[in-house]
Amino acid sequence: MGINIVAQNKKARHDYEILDTYEAGIVLSGSEVKALRAKRANLKDSYCKFIKNELYLTNAHISHLETVYKNFAPDTRTPRKLLLHKKELNKLFTTSTQESLTIVALMIYFNEKNKAKVQIALARGKKLYDKRADLKAKTLNMEAKQAMKNSFK
Repeated sequence: MGINIVAQNKKARHDYEILDTYEAGIVLSGSEVKALRAKRANLKDSYCKFIKNELYLTNAHISHLETVYKNFAPDTRTPRKLLLHKKELNKLFTTSTQESLTIVALMIYFNEKNKAKVQIALARGKKLYDKRADLKAKTLNMEAKQAMKNSFK
């Protein structure tokens, strides 16, 4: 069965060097879960920050469905609490503050048990020349694959 990916943050892999990844649960309302099942989420420009020793996913957009009553529709960009073990929270807090790293959300998905999860990562920002080098390597790999594909025809 595997996992069911709802949304990915492709820009995070371009802008950041991923150092370590974690799986976190997320606190959602019922209508937000339905919206995630309909794949109505966007993680672009989302990040995680600590508020009162708890980790929150901020700036992630989970839109509401049209079937939700307008007065009870949740705010689409409200900070959502992430559920991690205390050891993981302490480790994330100390490493992110000491080494000035960023915590970004990579993807939202439903695991094998049908629970909504968020994959977060400790990341270091890339410089412009690093981004250019990665793009150049990616295009070279793509051209090499196409050349190999064309030579076997």
